[in-house]
Amino acid sequence: MARAAVLHAVGDKTLDLRDDITPIDPGPDDVRVRIRATGVCHSDLSVMTGVLPATLPAVLGHEGAGEVVAVGDRVTGIRPGDHVVINWTPNCGVCGYCDSGRPYLCTVFVGRAFRDAKFRQGDADPGVYAMAGCGTFAEEITVPRLGVIKIADDVPFEYAALLGCGLPTGLGAVFNTAALRPGATVAVVGAGGVGLSVIQGARIAGASTILAVDPNTAKHPTALDFGATHTATLDDLADVKAELAPRGFDHVFEVVGRAAAIETAYGLAGRGGEVIVVGVAPGSEKVTLNPFQLVFDGKTVKGSLYGECDLVRDVPRFVNLWRAGRLDIERLITRRIRFEELNDAIATLERGEAIRQVVLFD
Repeated sequence: MARAAVLHAVGDKTLDLRDDITPIDPGPDDVRVRIRATGVCHSDLSVMTGVLPATLPAVLGHEGAGEVVAVGDRVTGIRPGDHVVINWTPNCGVCGYCDSGRPYLCTVFVGRAFRDAKFRQGDADPGVYAMAGCGTFAEEITVPRLGVIKIADDVPFEYAALLGCGLPTGLGAVFNTAALRPGATVAVVGAGGVGLSVIQGARIAGASTILAVDPNTAKHPTALDFGATHTATLDDLADVKAELAPRGFDHVFEVVGRAAAIETAYGLAGRGGEVIVVGVAPGSEKVTLNPFQLVFDGKTVKGSLYGECDLVRDVPRFVNLWRAGRLDIERLITRRIRFEELNDAIATLERGEAIRQVVLFD
């Protein structure tokens, strides 16, 4: 039996930190992984508040990395001892989305997460589910073979964990969804962990102007450190836009997850510009856009799920950027914590006082 953090009901403010949770045995196409590091992501908080759905009770966590301890009989390309990133949207490889080169839209395995329990408590039958089919807030998990991406042994586990969600979501929004070209003008609404990854991606891609928009001025110096050329609050946004991009920005990334932020991003986009929606807003919220302006200004509004990443392709690319010194992962990590500090980390995240906190399992 092992330690794991369980959510019992939507609205709970804390997770049940237990030491009697065991993952199901690997099937012939599965892999068991000992989690060595897992990030505390805003999506975990969104499950607790009900913004993101999950079957409960469930072990939360989806941004993780660890070491393979066992593989199923039909598994190839992965063996015990390998270091891996957890891929929370593994693709089946045969559906229409996979065939069309959009594996990030495949829902085969994510769908199973809602009906197949992945853990047992004590000696009971499996009855504890896993967020996104992963549950990386546990010391050991069982996932499909395509739910792991092998990485080199010299990549620190805490860096590899961020390669499972926050970094691909932000970098992929720039490289894949926007296909940003050098010289483009960019605005990023929201300078949290994923927003900083978007800012880094825009810098790497060669954007000429990168405006970070966040009402919390304490985040502005960090945004500048990661590559923003300018910062603004909502109060001075109109003046800053008039100075930097009076005709509007080429690409505007919304990384907050609120309807009002999407509308702010839309207002910043210029004629022919695009709004990339990265944040996950509550389903109850509605966005109001001017349909006349949408057509005659030629604007585009796009959703970016998981940065439209294929982790098999993109994780090695991101590792190469890190090795080249162009991708800063270290400074994204605000705190390294123990499992016992997980609920404090969630409270810190809710207060907006951290970029990325990473749980390190012994």
